[in-house]
Amino acid sequence: MTLTKQDFSGGLPPPSELGIAGMDSGRGKEKAVLESLAGGDPFGSVEPVKNPTGRLIMHSMAMLGREFCYAVEAAFVTPVLLSVGLPKSLYSLVWLISPILGFVLQPVVGSASDRCTSGWGKRRPYILALGIMMLLGMALYLNGDMVISALIPERGKQRTWAIVITMLGVVLFDFAADFIDGPIKAYLFDVCSHQDKEKGLHYHALLTGLGGALGYLTGAMDWGHSVLGRFLGSEFQVMFVIAALVFLICLTVHLCSIPEAPLRDDSTETKLLLKEDGPSQYGSIESVNNGYLKPGYAEKKTLSELEKSSETPQIQVQTRMTMKCLLKALLSMPSHYRCLCISHLIGWTAFLSNMLFFTDFMGQIVYHGNPYAPHNSTAYLTYERGVEIGCWGMCINAISSSLYSYLQKALLPYIGLKGLYFIGYLLFGIGTGFIGLFPKVYSTLALCSLFGVMSSTLYTVPFNLIAEYHREEESQKEQNGGEAEAIGRGKGIDCAALTCMVQLAQIIVGVGLGFLVSAAGSVIVVVICASAVALTGCCFVAFFVRYVD
Repeated sequence: MTLTKQDFSGGLPPPSELGIAGMDSGRGKEKAVLESLAGGDPFGSVEPVKNPTGRLIMHSMAMLGREFCYAVEAAFVTPVLLSVGLPKSLYSLVWLISPILGFVLQPVVGSASDRCTSGWGKRRPYILALGIMMLLGMALYLNGDMVISALIPERGKQRTWAIVITMLGVVLFDFAADFIDGPIKAYLFDVCSHQDKEKGLHYHALLTGLGGALGYLTGAMDWGHSVLGRFLGSEFQVMFVIAALVFLICLTVHLCSIPEAPLRDDSTETKLLLKEDGPSQYGSIESVNNGYLKPGYAEKKTLSELEKSSETPQIQVQTRMTMKCLLKALLSMPSHYRCLCISHLIGWTAFLSNMLFFTDFMGQIVYHGNPYAPHNSTAYLTYERGVEIGCWGMCINAISSSLYSYLQKALLPYIGLKGLYFIGYLLFGIGTGFIGLFPKVYSTLALCSLFGVMSSTLYTVPFNLIAEYHREEESQKEQNGGEAEAIGRGKGIDCAALTCMVQLAQIIVGVGLGFLVSAAGSVIVVVICASAVALTGCCFVAFFVRYVD
């Protein structure tokens, strides 16, 4: 049945009677909760409840688990690919499929999570699904060879299927691990006040570095000759069991950290008026944006105002987004969002240029080894030694990232986000430049600590700026009486647009650096290129990125 305007005016009592009837109908407790949250008026602006530090640390555990699994992949994926006989011509294909898919689909996932109406919340269903995909991908690339050997007796088919399964596992893991960062950040933004967002991002960076360090240290151990290795079959299976347990525990703690208020799927103003809003759950962001009260109902309205709003609706209702609408929203994003995405792309291009080739640089340039020499030769063994020391350098990077993320909180009041952003790019550019000019063992390991400064910066400052932009927009919206122009964007799609710059950087690095190394004939061009890009990023973040006062 369709309600007309006359039905509204004839069928609804005055607003004051509505309030009395609501109290008399047994919902007084819910209204009291809303009133306490909103400072007396249940329809007023709701200030989010401050989350305890323990809750924020629990929320950050997902980053520890994800980075632990990333470190396991970095340590073992190349030996796994070599062991199944993957041709060299397919290496670039393995590393390019996932970032290409991520760059295309990440904003779609972010937009979908913005309008998810699950009773469990907007973000957590996506985080759980992507976490399961990570585990499945890790199981395929670490155990695929063993499973195929048990299922297929023919050796010719074994090799082919082992390559296919291992490649599928690597692509699936990278795809899910890259995607999950956006919903995790959007989840933090949804359920926290502005001060808690800053603290939460620092804890994210802290536990990201800790997870990477633990992952590299675990991968450096000789599990093949241990009791677990003999029981499970190989060190690959041991690492899968350890990584899967760590990730499952961290993911469970994360999903149970801070409840989300589910987003109601009310398609009309009538449904919202006839359905009284319940209290926002503990820890949710402003209930007018994320919980049960829709934007545009921040204050009581008279029937005449409702009639007027039904004729000229000013309410921002997020509809189902098509690919065309999505591209339009991305292309029409404000210029300061676009500049932030470009700076993030520059930073990740510089960082990945160095990190993806760092162990190879240590083996060839610092230790003067040869990866193409016979495997029993001194040159090859020297190269392997350099790769091992390079892994310790990556561990130093992870530890320094964790420590610097804690130091950032002390520096922020003095130099602000602009200073933190600039220093991160500058120190990384100087550090990689010195490594390229003076490739010595101890100086290189010492300068690896500057990689952690860049890593922590990339994980915190851009998302802090996103939070600042959203805070500014919400403040302007309140000043305009709760009315805002529908722009088809939400926190999920903004975080996704930012994180998909990581995939684009992987594509640029994967395609471009191979040609540079071939043209220069030396891996040293990688660190020089990374230094130049980072120093260019210094200028960009100083002059083009917008900072909120």
